[in-house]
Amino acid sequence: MNAHHQPETAILLRQDAEGIATLTLNRPQARNPLSEAMLAALSEAFTAIAADRSVRAVILAAAGPVFSAGHDLKEMTAHRADADRGRAYFVDILGRCSAMMQQITALPQPVIAAVEGTATAAGCQLVASCDLAVAGMDARFCTPGVHIGLFCSTPMVALSRNLSAKHAMEMLLLGEMVPAEEALRMGLVNRAVPAGQALAEAGRLATAIAAKSRATVRTGKRAFYEQREMGLKAAYDHASAVMVENMLARDAEEGIGAFMEKRAPIWES
Repeated sequence: MNAHHQPETAILLRQDAEGIATLTLNRPQARNPLSEAMLAALSEAFTAIAADRSVRAVILAAAGPVFSAGHDLKEMTAHRADADRGRAYFVDILGRCSAMMQQITALPQPVIAAVEGTATAAGCQLVASCDLAVAGMDARFCTPGVHIGLFCSTPMVALSRNLSAKHAMEMLLLGEMVPAEEALRMGLVNRAVPAGQALAEAGRLATAIAAKSRATVRTGKRAFYEQREMGLKAAYDHASAVMVENMLARDAEEGIGAFMEKRAPIWES
C-alpha cells in the first residue's frame, strides 16, 4: 500500500492498494469542510489520479462522524468585509468548487463515495457528483441552505442529475435530513449498509470495477455523461458511434473471444 508519504495531519489522505486509490477527507474536528485548502487538495489529487495508469477506481471517504459539512462558512463570511461585500470571492470559491465537482465526472476512473455520518450542502453535492455512493445506515444527507436564506443552488445541479425532479426539489425546499434508507430509495446512493461498513462495501465495488478493462470503463464512463446531456436521437447516435469504436478495440475483441471460448479475458490495460 502506498500512502504517498503524507503526514497524519494532512487535510486529504491518499492510500493506494491493488489499483484502488482511497482519498480521505481529514479535517474531522472542523466537520471536513470544502474549504479553500480542501478544494485545492481534492483538485490536485484528481489531477494526479487522472494521469495515474495504476489507478483503476477511486474511493472518497472521510475521517470522523461527519462526511462533509460543505463550504467553510467562516471563510466565506470573513469576505463580507471586502469592498465588494465578498462578491469576487464568492464567484471565485464557487467556481473552484464547481470545477472540482466536474473533475470527478471527467475523471477516467469511476469514483465511489463511502459515506458515514452526515453529508450536508456542498458535502451532499460531493456525494451526488460521485459515480457511485455507499452509505452506512447512520449516514444522513441534507441541503439545508433554505433554512438560512441561501438556497443550495450549486448542490442542486448534482442532485437534479441523480434524483427525480420531485425528490431533488423536496430536499432543496425542505432542507430536512434524509436517512440512508431514504437516500437509497431516492437514488442518491447505490447501497445502504450497516453502520461502519460503507468503506468495506465501497472497496468491494471498487475491486469489481478494477478487474474490468481500464479502457472499456474509461470509454463507458465518458460516454455515459456525454449522452446524458443530449436529446434522445443525438444520444443514440453518439452512443452508437462510441460502441462501434469500442467493438473495434483490442479489449472488446479479447473479451468476446474469451466469453466464447469459456476462459478468463486478459486485458491489455
